[in-house]
Amino acid sequence: MNGAQLLLKCLEAEGVEYIFGIPGEENLHIMDALLDSPIRFVTCRHEQGAAFMADVYGRLTGRAGVCLATLGPGATNLITGVADADMDNAPLVAIAGQASTTRLHKESHQVLDLEQMFQPISKYSCRILSPATIPEMVRKAFKLAQTEKPGASFIEFPENIAKLEVDEFPLDVRTPIPAEPSAGRLASAAEVIANAKWPIILAGNGAVRAGASAELAALAETLNIPVAHTFMAKGVIPFSHPLCLGSVGLQASDHVSCGFSRADVIICVGYDLVEYHPHLWHPGRDRVIIHIDQTPSEVDRHYGVGVCVVGDIKSSLRALRLQIPPRSGNLLRPLRDALVADMEQHADDTGFPVKPQKLIHDLRAALRDDDIVICDVGAHKMWMARMFPCERPNTCIISNGFASMGIAVPGAVAAKLTHPEQRVVAVTGDGGFLMNSQEVETAMRLGLALVILIWTDASYGLIEWKQMNGFGRPSQVHFNNPDFVRYAESFGAKGYRIERGEDLLPTLRQALIDDTVVIIDCPVDYRENLRLTQQLGEMVCPV
Repeated sequence: MNGAQLLLKCLEAEGVEYIFGIPGEENLHIMDALLDSPIRFVTCRHEQGAAFMADVYGRLTGRAGVCLATLGPGATNLITGVADADMDNAPLVAIAGQASTTRLHKESHQVLDLEQMFQPISKYSCRILSPATIPEMVRKAFKLAQTEKPGASFIEFPENIAKLEVDEFPLDVRTPIPAEPSAGRLASAAEVIANAKWPIILAGNGAVRAGASAELAALAETLNIPVAHTFMAKGVIPFSHPLCLGSVGLQASDHVSCGFSRADVIICVGYDLVEYHPHLWHPGRDRVIIHIDQTPSEVDRHYGVGVCVVGDIKSSLRALRLQIPPRSGNLLRPLRDALVADMEQHADDTGFPVKPQKLIHDLRAALRDDDIVICDVGAHKMWMARMFPCERPNTCIISNGFASMGIAVPGAVAAKLTHPEQRVVAVTGDGGFLMNSQEVETAMRLGLALVILIWTDASYGLIEWKQMNGFGRPSQVHFNNPDFVRYAESFGAKGYRIERGEDLLPTLRQALIDDTVVIIDCPVDYRENLRLTQQLGEMVCPV
């Protein structure tokens, strides 16, 4: 077999189902080998969309999503999605064709040093220089991409290596068993928690990756400790659980912030600093922090760890639950009650344009608990992160490490391919939607049914929100939009425009049974942004 065929055999051994990408001259041998492989190639309309699809696939499955591009501009178009996966700890392997090795030492058409270019945004970046090394390099790329903390790997594959004959075979894939936590560290953590007066749990995306939702809820229930979570860990404890305080990450005082200001012990479970910087929830650096994760804690002056419990998160939580005497009372219940009241405040509002709170209320009412929402980045993300309640992990995917606009539409394509039995909604602003709206064609070609809910305000709303808060006037954030209904129809999709507040919920319900791609254009009343800022600025903690 040749190098390209061996590469595909190695990907098959890793259990790869899909490769998201675009064909090019320097990956011709890979494209030909794919015709004889069970791996399904998803032809995308932009390499950034392909990388976002691989990113979301990795986050939903825990297995590395794979994206493919050609050299030069094809590879550079992957960069944003690869960086997003790396900072959001989503396993991803990116592969790019490259010119023949005989051209790499000199100035040459479309040639960039891709290995070096991807090094800062990946856990592993390599260039294949011999077909015999393909099995080892592919295995290493997947191993590092999928090892806690997961992230991106990159493989540069010169075209002359791809066509060389080789007599090798894929390496066996072996998944390491997470180490058990130290008994001594567990005992120290148990003692601190048992003596705490106002403990609080901060759950991060690592708890979702570890599949530790049940263990987290059981610990919280036994010890009556309230749980806050990051944007990326929504659903790690059901929002309906009386100990769930909702999301941290708004970068402003909020009900959940009152819990951290009162706490004497903060138990961080699977928390990554990139999700929400500790200076925002631990400004005084005077609380005891317990770090529970599969990897040691990052060094930060606001994250001074008192006890570090490293090992399998599920085992750690189970052990602590057995070692600490049960506690009674939920002293922070008023904080949860205040947040729930906020969320329900506009449930019956019929104003137009539609308030963000009403958009979220109706979206939640239209969806089942296991349906999946892919949230783009913008002002709508802040509302969704704060107010969209989730009952299960990985049912509201929010990028908050790299936080790149444009992820929602390609991410929804990947989510629907990954979980065809679940309904998928992309929640996006008009700015983020038009960054990768070309992938609507990909979804239509694949015969996928998904809903794209556009919060329309003809502005980069989050930036305008910050400009108004900081300077009292907007600057260069406004733009015009196409007719989104006709735009949807031009792809063969369906389009709806919301023109009355009371039409939103029935339109969402209809869109979810339309069995095709549906785009909903919903004007949003972002005057609520500044009202929320004022409300949070005036908030007095109720406990």
